[in-house]
Amino acid sequence: MRPVFLLILGAASALAQPVTFGVKGGVPLTDFFSGVKNQNFSFATNPKKYVIGPTFELRLPFGLGVELDALHRSVSYAGSLGSTVASASATSWEFPLLAKYRFPSKTVRPYVDAGVAWDRLSGLKQSVLNFAGASTSPSSSHTTKGFVMGAGLDIHLVLHFSPEIRYTHWGSSRFVDPVNLVRGSQNEAQFLLGITF
Repeated sequence: MRPVFLLILGAASALAQPVTFGVKGGVPLTDFFSGVKNQNFSFATNPKKYVIGPTFELRLPFGLGVELDALHRSVSYAGSLGSTVASASATSWEFPLLAKYRFPSKTVRPYVDAGVAWDRLSGLKQSVLNFAGASTSPSSSHTTKGFVMGAGLDIHLVLHFSPEIRYTHWGSSRFVDPVNLVRGSQNEAQFLLGITF
C-alpha cells in the first residue's frame, strides 16, 4: 500500500509543477543545405531566414525542466552544373525534446539544455532540367534524428524571455538532391528567443 501511495504522491507532485507555454522563434546561423566541392557547380539557397513555433516546458524542482518545441521553416535552393539545372523546396518541422537546468538566480537565470530532436522534411518537391528534358519527383517526406545542446538566459519580468544559442548535429543528411550535388547540412546552429507565460 505504501509504494502505491508514494507513486500517487509523486505523480501529483509532478502534475502540480508549473507548465509554461508560449512561442519560440529565431534565425538559423548556418545554412540548411551544403554543396559538394565542384568548380563547375553553383547553387543558391533561398531559405526563409526564420524559424518559429510553439514551445512547452514542465518546470521541475531544483532548477530542472523538460522542454518540447515544434519549430517550422521553409527551405529551397536552385543550382546548375553545365546544362543541368536542379531545384528543390520543402517544409521542415523540427521537434527538440530537451532536459534543461537553470542556475540559481532571481531575475536572470543562465541555463543549459541538451536532448534529442527529430526533423520532419515534408512536401519535398525536386526537379532536374537538362538537354534531355525535365524530370520532377513527387512530393515526399523524410524524418531524421539528431543530438541537441544549447545555452541561454531565462529573464523573468512579467513574462519569461529566453534568448538561446542552440546547436544540433543530425545523424544523417536531411536531404540529398537527385544529382547528388546538394545535401542537407548535418550541423546546424540557431539563435532562438522564447517568450513563455
